[in-house]
Amino acid sequence: MSSAHAKRQNALRAMLEERRLPVLLVTSLTNIAYLTGFRGTAGAALFKSREGILWVDPRYTLQAQEEARGVDVIEERKGLLKAVAAWLKTHKVRQLGYEETHLNCADFSRLRQDAGRGIEFCPVTGLVEMLRAVKDPNEVAQIRGAGRITAEVFEKVLKIVKPGVSERDLGAEIEYLMRKKGAEGAAFETIVASGARAALPHARPSPKLLRENELVIFDLGAILGNYAADMTRTVYLGQPSRRVRGLFSAVVEAQEKAAKSAFPGVRAGDVDAVARRTLAGHGFARFFTHSTGHGVGMETHEMPRLARGEKVRLQAGHVVTVEPGVYLEGWGGVRIEDTILVGPAGPEVLTPAAKDRWIVE
Repeated sequence: MSSAHAKRQNALRAMLEERRLPVLLVTSLTNIAYLTGFRGTAGAALFKSREGILWVDPRYTLQAQEEARGVDVIEERKGLLKAVAAWLKTHKVRQLGYEETHLNCADFSRLRQDAGRGIEFCPVTGLVEMLRAVKDPNEVAQIRGAGRITAEVFEKVLKIVKPGVSERDLGAEIEYLMRKKGAEGAAFETIVASGARAALPHARPSPKLLRENELVIFDLGAILGNYAADMTRTVYLGQPSRRVRGLFSAVVEAQEKAAKSAFPGVRAGDVDAVARRTLAGHGFARFFTHSTGHGVGMETHEMPRLARGEKVRLQAGHVVTVEPGVYLEGWGGVRIEDTILVGPAGPEVLTPAAKDRWIVE
């Protein structure tokens, strides 16, 4: 077993022991990949004090045997959860933890029925996700690589941003260049939103053509080695007015101050508060309509959340986004975002694209 997967599985077992849970069923494919290395699209894993099992269907037997570490791979042809239920019966398991947010109601009902009476099902939320939140050096290296690709792609695409180019074409070019630079692909559907559409925080690229004198938001992220980056930059086509300059300056200030506050020991909600206070000082607080950030890793939205009232304290190894934005309905918006590593000596930006080259003429 690789040292990383052994360490993760041992940490999980320690958490189970602390919670007095003898067995945990893991059905999140992302969590299975994190714990074992198996990256198939179907599987169920079970962990107990000295044993790990991974059930897969025949499509993934060879892949699981090659990729999975620390678990016995079992091929199952009649349904993965049926196999889990049979194992629970055979081994007379009396208490089972399961990932409540990753097992739908129908599957849970069938599992409980097939497993028979006498088993206490204990819902578990966020257990593996807590482990995933703190990245090891290899994970950080993958995210740093994804961030470098993301920044390089944006700098290259910026050269073709001009009036008359469609949002959709720019989005497609970004995702093509990511793959060309070695990424596995885009971590999420690239956002390109111009003019009034820039007031939509999650606007999909449309056939709309870019025009002179409007803001354009680019939200992009590459995925490399199963790890994502996430970055947003906003540009302006033409000579910006005083209003546009003031809005852009306020968001950049909020983003940079919040990012610089992300030290180990700081509450996640306090980073969010820095961004909000800064925007409030410029009169834009009510136009900031989402949280300041979120964890990034194997998924683009992970723990911890940088949001109002979040009391979780940041730790060295957390990787988070810092992305304040201001959105004015019918007019446009500005968002600036970086992926940040919370390091022992302070924050490190992992998406190093320039922010000052935002005026496109």
